[in-house]
Amino acid sequence: KSYSNEPFIQVLPAGKLSTLAHVNHTNRCSIGFQLFGDTVIITSAIDNLQKGAAGQAVQNMNVMYGFLETAGLRQ
Repeated sequence: KSYSNEPFIQVLPAGKLSTLAHVNHTNRCSIGFQLFGDTVIITSAIDNLQKGAAGQAVQNMNVMYGFLETAGLRQ
């Protein structure tokens, strides 16, 4: 629910862990989790060539200048 309106955040179904395959060549951050008894394992993945580099700069510029946050970025 918390991220349902965020275009670049993908929350995976319960029991699935994030991998690079979920985010390759995108500006997305994938979040996954799995329960093991009393332990919760949470994973996240980003493509560092998109979200971690130029893609993040473009997203920030879009927000700063009032453009559509997703303009010019792969979803």
